Amino acid sequence: MKQQMITEVLTKEQLVRSLRELGVRNGMVLEVHSSLKSFGYVVGGAQTVVDALMDAVGYEGTIVMPLQSGDNTEPSCWCRPPIDRRLFHTIREHTPAFDPRMSDTRKMGRVVENFRRRQGVYFSYHPSSAFVAYGKYAKLICSEHSLHYSLSNESPLGQLWKLQAYVLLLGVDYTNCTGMHLGEYRSGVRPIVLQGGSVETESGQKWVEYLDLELDSDEFMEPGRRLERKGFVNTCTIGNATCKLFPLRPAVDQTVVYLQQKYGN
Repeated sequence: MKQQMITEVLTKEQLVRSLRELGVRNGMVLEVHSSLKSFGYVVGGAQTVVDALMDAVGYEGTIVMPLQSGDNTEPSCWCRPPIDRRLFHTIREHTPAFDPRMSDTRKMGRVVENFRRRQGVYFSYHPSSAFVAYGKYAKLICSEHSLHYSLSNESPLGQLWKLQAYVLLLGVDYTNCTGMHLGEYRSGVRPIVLQGGSVETESGQKWVEYLDLELDSDEFMEPGRRLERKGFVNTCTIGNATCKLFPLRPAVDQTVVYLQQKYGN
């Protein structure tokens, strides 16, 4: 089969210029979600995207990305795909302990993988929902991460709220916005579930149990549309990618309102 010829490329300079046009400024705190392939051909690939992000926020800025090790979770909760209950014990016993630099992530993309290899990044520690951050507030954002209720106020999302962070979606939609999970916790509509994961302890690898909520990011599209109608979202096209920039606080607030309206709280 004949391969389609590459006729356009994106450089770091073009990416930085486009991010500026979207509204990214020096000193911003950004929660970033991305799809490298959505841009088309980027010269230098994921490395160039990360370099552009760092240039766009400057020395006073901070970049944050979730790691989300979806395989290091309670197997009885798996549904995409589910797993035979006879294998639950084997999964719990043999899942490697979470390591922020080595543990596999699920569907987070090549930009995240490049970002977490950078010198000077900080990690929060959670078996399934860790974050990686770089910049002025990186250490503060990653300094505390509760095992229970992994994306609540006692996670890096709580610090992002306090710092009035922005969310940057690069070629992905609102269902990728980890920050909106904070709205699920604040809405009070989600049931509590027993979760688990493999962690490193002084005595070695150990499977630990913790409480969390039954989260569902598939419901984030409507809060996102409401944000757009209220004028909170800047949108532009970079290469082939539709990109959005918006403040985290109203995104969380709209998620709370939508879920409470939908579920009657």
